[in-house]
Amino acid sequence: MTADSPSRGPERRYAASSGRTGTADRGGPVRAAKTLRVSSRNANFQQWLALLTNRTKRQRAGEFLVQGVRPITLAVQQGWPIHALLYPDGAPLSRWAEDLLDQVPAVRVQMAPEVLAELGGKDDGLPELVAVVGLPPDRLDRIPTGPETLVVVFDRPTAPGNIGTLIRSADAFGAAGVIVVGHAADPYDPRAVRASTGSLFAVPVVRTGSHREVVEWVETLREQGTPVQIVGTDESGEVEIAEHDLTGPTLLLIGNETHGLSGAWRQACDRMLRIPIVGSASSLNAATAGTVALYEAARQRRTRPSPPG
Repeated sequence: MTADSPSRGPERRYAASSGRTGTADRGGPVRAAKTLRVSSRNANFQQWLALLTNRTKRQRAGEFLVQGVRPITLAVQQGWPIHALLYPDGAPLSRWAEDLLDQVPAVRVQMAPEVLAELGGKDDGLPELVAVVGLPPDRLDRIPTGPETLVVVFDRPTAPGNIGTLIRSADAFGAAGVIVVGHAADPYDPRAVRASTGSLFAVPVVRTGSHREVVEWVETLREQGTPVQIVGTDESGEVEIAEHDLTGPTLLLIGNETHGLSGAWRQACDRMLRIPIVGSASSLNAATAGTVALYEAARQRRTRPSPPG
């Protein structure tokens, strides 16, 4: 299954290989009546475990794992499809977790604590809840466009944490979306999801295999009357970023952590910008540079003169 494929119903997805099943045993307006119980590393567990580390299997399954109060809450609030909620069997749950289990129409999975701990993906104890969330389609038309569109492109990133940080910054500074180009790192990797602190669910994030899809999308927008400029960031850019007008529709490019922007992207740029730095540092981390550039775009938009009348 790809991200563009329709998801199967959650009960159908997991019932065939479940352990014992039964009706929901919690009060409240439960709409997903099925509860699975997983006490061993069965087929369902193996499927979920693969979602932690294998991008291809995430793509085929059309889902990924999320944990943490803020990320799961935002996923629910933003209407993302929740396929299953995994929680430790026999452990006390917070009111937040109880409410989600009662109200979210997802398969509920009671798991042996030692089994669920393996899905936590980090070393700070047993997760209270792990959500199995459906992937959105990778379509550029999910990103809203208009006269003030600001979209960030991360070219061939290799560190999932940098993707998550850049998504968080894009959310904080009002970007309309984030485009991740290439196949090295995935925004749905648990490290990226965690670094985004929930912003992944608030800002459209689209993956593309190459720059061509993005350039064609920009050309279409230009033909439709939206004069999108493509600007890159580089330590040897021709203009300081504060001196360039970023108030119009803008595609802001952030390069690979080691090699910067590809030659193809450099050719597509209308202007290369630099962020002035001092001290002994030779450059900024990619996510840090992206955050600075996003702040500058937001600053210009906030302080520009109001139109007459």
